[in-house]
Amino acid sequence: MSKWQRVTAVHQSLSFSRRMIFVGGAQAAFGALLAGRMAYLSITQNEKYQLLSESNRVQLIPVPPRRGWIIDRNGKPIAINRSSFRVDLIPQQIMDRVKIVADLAQILALSPDEIDRINGELDDARGFKPVSVADNIPYEQYAAITVRQPELPGAAPSRGFARFYPGGSTVGQLVGYVGAASAKEYERENKNPLLIIPGVKIGKEGLEQTMEMTLRGQPGGQRVEVTARGKLVKELDPKPDRSGGSIKLTIDTDFHQYAARRIGDQSGSVVVLDVASGDILAMPSMPSFDPNNFSDGISRNEWRMLSENDHLPLVDKVTESLYPSGSTIKPLMSLALLQANINPKDHVLCTGSYRVGNAIFHCDKVHGSVAMADAIMKSCDIYFYEMARRAGVEVIAPMARRMGFGESFDLPFSSQRYGTVPDPEWLMRRYKRKWEIYDTVNMSIGQGNVLVNPLQLAVMAGRIASGKVIQPRLIANAQTPAPVTLDVTPEHLEFVRQAMGGVVNNPNGTAGAVRLPLDGIQMAGKTGTAQVRRISMAERNSGGVRSNESLNWKMRDHSLFVAFAPVENPKYCAAAVIEHGGFGSQVAAPMVRDTLLYLFDKQKGLAALDAYEQGIGGSLDQRIAAKTATWRVANGLAKAEPKA
Repeated sequence: MSKWQRVTAVHQSLSFSRRMIFVGGAQAAFGALLAGRMAYLSITQNEKYQLLSESNRVQLIPVPPRRGWIIDRNGKPIAINRSSFRVDLIPQQIMDRVKIVADLAQILALSPDEIDRINGELDDARGFKPVSVADNIPYEQYAAITVRQPELPGAAPSRGFARFYPGGSTVGQLVGYVGAASAKEYERENKNPLLIIPGVKIGKEGLEQTMEMTLRGQPGGQRVEVTARGKLVKELDPKPDRSGGSIKLTIDTDFHQYAARRIGDQSGSVVVLDVASGDILAMPSMPSFDPNNFSDGISRNEWRMLSENDHLPLVDKVTESLYPSGSTIKPLMSLALLQANINPKDHVLCTGSYRVGNAIFHCDKVHGSVAMADAIMKSCDIYFYEMARRAGVEVIAPMARRMGFGESFDLPFSSQRYGTVPDPEWLMRRYKRKWEIYDTVNMSIGQGNVLVNPLQLAVMAGRIASGKVIQPRLIANAQTPAPVTLDVTPEHLEFVRQAMGGVVNNPNGTAGAVRLPLDGIQMAGKTGTAQVRRISMAERNSGGVRSNESLNWKMRDHSLFVAFAPVENPKYCAAAVIEHGGFGSQVAAPMVRDTLLYLFDKQKGLAALDAYEQGIGGSLDQRIAAKTATWRVANGLAKAEPKA
């Protein structure tokens, strides 16, 4: 044999067979692997990829829910929804972004800032999440975009709902307003996707904020089928939104607006309750803001005008402002004195001044010899200085609390200041000093450390009128226990009621000029004038105390009045505080008289309001417009300003 081994046919056959087996095995293994993978994807992962396929094919465009209504005790609207028009952009449907944005900017007259915002949101947008272009646009602009929609792929004009408050500024402090959620609110709600849907607004103040979860509702959506490139194929069945729940208040909206208008251009508030139930019928705080402007987007200049106003239109004076009670405390002081066994027939000589140690306390008049009933009717400070000194703070402070002073009521407001009822323990805790006689004397006429809000004053009047521990109620269907009997001797209550009737209906009463012009219906009340500054002896000795009119507005006395009517069978109670208004008999008392007059005789009440408004420059809307124009001119602005 040669050096090289011959390759025979047998050898070649064996070698070829081995290669065939190897290649065939490899192919079989690869085929099995593919088959297994296909089985895994088609069977085990079937649901996953079916959902992914469906999400690529079907997109959900969110639809904001309609917010629940706020209505009054008679079903009249206080906060409702009305049709509005808006335009959004759907990122996946946009073909030529630059052209679309430019065309929309021209049609809608968008500012450069708005265009920058839209482009920025489009940069961050994903899929079918809409980007807001404009909200609350005129119908003409909405129609113009609708007609040109085939030329504007991605533009989505829609008809929705916006919040509307028929009462305008008269209900601002009551209901608050709505607005788009802030980043902080979004984080606080664990990044609730509802809050970033264009057009969704949440409560920011007042009832809109505290009742948010009831009013909000659940969003819906428009389901659309699209191609892989995002082209709309057809609209599928929509997922309907679920409207928020409605809230019924105890407020009588017509009466509430009347009371707000009767405050006029002054800074103050009035509260009126139903004596039997404690239902709040009206609680306006004026001046206020128009919640429609806030909900639509308030301008920077309008915000400046409100925030710089010394009458504080952004503060709810009913529950958030505190005042010395002044002489409105004297009815409950009388109840405390009677409980301390002070004889109501005992007299005190009023000479106009009263010495306590080195300090001299004054009365506005020299009343001569007065007993308790006359002291209430004539509002004699000297009588209460002396009798409170005899009785002691130990009976006064508990009676004040029993009447509602210092009490926080169960009402749907985020902030409620409950004031101060001073006593020796409080004074030691707060100022680290002992209680002195002059503290009792100051407290006896509602000065010193006594602080209350107007709602507490109204509750005091209602408890005296009814003899019950009434609790103010604002939500009509709220379950409240029946009021229990007030822990005060009925004869003492009747004595004070009659004395308060004398304040208004006796010729010697401090509010004799504000009797109700009605046959057979009399009003009981108590005036109050609360000092906000200290009157020095030098001022008294240099020609007398300066008049309110001669002082800067913030240095003038507060004007207060509490009332209930009718005297014999009380149905309504009320309280009013006019900041820096002067004597209670001259400002707060006539306002309360007209307000209660409306409840007993609507036509006479409206006539009184018309006469009052004509004397101060016209209707509320006319005066607001005039003041706005004056402010704008004073600040170098144009007379009118477009809405934001």
